[in-house]
Amino acid sequence: MQGLLLCGGWLLAAGYVLGGCRHRCCPGRNNACWATGAHRTRCYCDSYCERTGDCCQDYQAACRRAAVGCAVGPWGPWSGCNSPCGVGSKDRSRQVTVPPRHGGEPCPDLKQRRGCLGDDPACGAAKGVAKLLPDSFSPDIRDPWRRSGLQRLEEPPSSHLPISCSFFRLTQVAAACRGQPWSRRLQRDRRVCVECWGGTAHGHPQCDGYGVQGARTFWVATSIAGCQGSWVQEALQEGCACPPPAFIFV
Repeated sequence: MQGLLLCGGWLLAAGYVLGGCRHRCCPGRNNACWATGAHRTRCYCDSYCERTGDCCQDYQAACRRAAVGCAVGPWGPWSGCNSPCGVGSKDRSRQVTVPPRHGGEPCPDLKQRRGCLGDDPACGAAKGVAKLLPDSFSPDIRDPWRRSGLQRLEEPPSSHLPISCSFFRLTQVAAACRGQPWSRRLQRDRRVCVECWGGTAHGHPQCDGYGVQGARTFWVATSIAGCQGSWVQEALQEGCACPPPAFIFV
């Protein structure tokens, strides 16, 4: 007799009362939300038990009558397109106003996402492919036939700095870039600086492939076959020089 009382007390302390769903109601499917039913078999107190037919005897009284379903607020506005140029996505969200209780209906989706096309006015600059050389090459490589001492019209004699320097984060680098010492600096996830020695047009550097900030564009190493990849422009500064080692736009 004393053993039975001890066993019953253990069951009460553990919460596994015969058919007892009181204080054990769970939303959705939860295999850990069970109690001991008739014939010492498991019965369940989650709302999924209504589909599987294995609810405890007091499930309706203990859970469904006190159930509170989830309530959500209205959808917020759509975010901006996460890609300034080309295919991207935007999303919106909503908040839970009343959380589910006692096995009530779970909350619906709180986030939505849909596709979009970035239409930044500068997207035209993202179509060009940048051609790179190390900064050890003279900027005059743009025009190898120019006579020495002949000043370009767009370059004032006192100009000793590049028109701009662009900072990129490399996102893809081909294996062929390991062939030369200078191109080995082109490594995925590395930040590189590239100088533009061209002129300016409409307030922008006149170098092919200088890109658009935040947009993924493409580059090739001019003197190494197969060395190419993609990057994302992180910053653009005018009238500056890149810290070594650097690259130049061709």
